[in-house]
Amino acid sequence: MSDSQITALALHYVGNQANDEPFVLSKKLFALDKDLNQLLTDWFLRAALKSEERYRFYDTLELRYNRVYSIVAGMFDNPGMFYDYSVDLATFLYENCSHPKIKGGDFYVVRFSGQSVGTEGCDAIGLFKIENKDTFLTVEPEADGFDISQMQGVSLKKMDKGCLVFNCQREDGFYVAAIDNTNRSEAAYWVDDFLHLERRQDAYFQTENAMTLCHNYLSEQLPVDFEVNRADQVDMLNRSLDYFRKQPRFELDSFENQVIVQPEVIGKFDEYRRRFQDERQLSLEENFDVNPTAVRKQTRIFKSVIKLDRNFHIYIHGNRDLVEQGEDTHGKYYKLYYREES
Repeated sequence: MSDSQITALALHYVGNQANDEPFVLSKKLFALDKDLNQLLTDWFLRAALKSEERYRFYDTLELRYNRVYSIVAGMFDNPGMFYDYSVDLATFLYENCSHPKIKGGDFYVVRFSGQSVGTEGCDAIGLFKIENKDTFLTVEPEADGFDISQMQGVSLKKMDKGCLVFNCQREDGFYVAAIDNTNRSEAAYWVDDFLHLERRQDAYFQTENAMTLCHNYLSEQLPVDFEVNRADQVDMLNRSLDYFRKQPRFELDSFENQVIVQPEVIGKFDEYRRRFQDERQLSLEENFDVNPTAVRKQTRIFKSVIKLDRNFHIYIHGNRDLVEQGEDTHGKYYKLYYREES
């Protein structure tokens, strides 16, 4: 991000029209000195690029009917009309702030130069909405001591809503990074109503959904399809997670042969995979490059624990052969083999 800088910035205030809040347009572009330019550039880009999830603009009819897509395309093509386009964006956002719980906020429209996507160098347009202000203390020296006062301001450690539109892959809805840190049901207007985005089905998307598919089948559907004890179920979950951690590329056949193994279970897994895609309207590839960041994110849903009544939790992270299960006159039991105690 060190070679990136802001080349134009418009700042407007977009209130909630349902609550009769103001809609205030600035009269001109905002002037930035070098230090403030670098500070805002780092803040905007760091927030927008924090996640590797990527999106694209879309419309159910034709892409050109997506209002934000069309305005941003005009910004790239006609830099001299940047301010006018920023007014169009603020007006359209105001029209979509109709839910009574939506907060008003400062709306920044920013053009960046020097930003790049992978090996593709391209400029970008950023849209950011700041809805929450923090209270800061200021301390000023006086003749007989110090004066303490408070003021409202924006914390540079967080961002409420934003998106970064890169000037590439235009025909496919542009390449877009988006964030919404207040994404409650009433706040879906940012991604769904205003931006009208959908996820790009890239390696991150494929990895995230394939891991969710595998976890859901092994945790929920496998015990329905077959009689399976919890130790074997946890072992399959561990082997599934281990596959994604160690393999640079997911291949459905190799995954099923290494993790699922038994032909009858593979058949049921394939049936579940088709239902999973249909219900979520997804198109999962059978072969794709595994995204390590998505793996780290999804690791948290894989629980390798066996809960026994309310007395014990057994965490299994390795060799299934070191765990035996049985039953005697005292009840059901697990027998664990180990070499060292720590």
